[in-house]
Amino acid sequence: MSRNIVIIPTYNEKENVEKIIRKVLGLYEDFSILIIDDGSPDGTAAIVKGLQNEFPQRLHLIERPGKLGLGTAYLTGFKWCCEHGYDYIFEMDADFSHNPEDLARLLAACREEGADIAVGSRYCNGISVINWPIGRVLLSYFASVFVRTVLGVKVYDSTSGFICYRQELLETMDLDRVRMKGYGFQIEMKYSALRLGFTLKEVPIIFVDRKEGTSKMSGSIFGEAFWGVLALRWRRIRPRSRQR
Repeated sequence: MSRNIVIIPTYNEKENVEKIIRKVLGLYEDFSILIIDDGSPDGTAAIVKGLQNEFPQRLHLIERPGKLGLGTAYLTGFKWCCEHGYDYIFEMDADFSHNPEDLARLLAACREEGADIAVGSRYCNGISVINWPIGRVLLSYFASVFVRTVLGVKVYDSTSGFICYRQELLETMDLDRVRMKGYGFQIEMKYSALRLGFTLKEVPIIFVDRKEGTSKMSGSIFGEAFWGVLALRWRRIRPRSRQR
């Protein structure tokens, strides 16, 4: 039996956090959860702490002092999960835009089908997005077209944040050299994995925009991703040094 854990970064997710925790921990497949909360002033972390009494072995919490970026939250989580011996490590949003039922499909793509990274893809079978304004859909879709063109990788949803990684992939990557902090982080992780020779499989999903809480998207996030992709084209990707 594999050890599986879902990393969920949070900031002001009091409307969603208990529901997403109960849904993931109630799935047939055995998942644990690591919440990484960036100092939410709405009491998100307090809700998680209360639920830890109910799920002491499966629900974990890291509290950070403020908004330090999506990428740094996941990097913190990756290192924690590898140190604690999890085999399959997931990224997922707290707001139900990613369907928890699809976690099993991502796991199967890695555990049964042999992929090193499985991506919940909104665009590998056309466009599968619900309740987004058309402008945001087009921006997201053509961002992935831009990435495929500039970086020369066949990934249809390069900005997806619904992912399963094998532990071996994360142990091999030099996580301390990952530079992008926002949604560009998602692009950098996929590109680096492919450059290091790992296999990536896209699993079609339906993405539904959040019903509760507030989106954390901003123009600066897209700006970082644009310039970061151009810089990635010329960067040398190296595995982590085993002598550290």
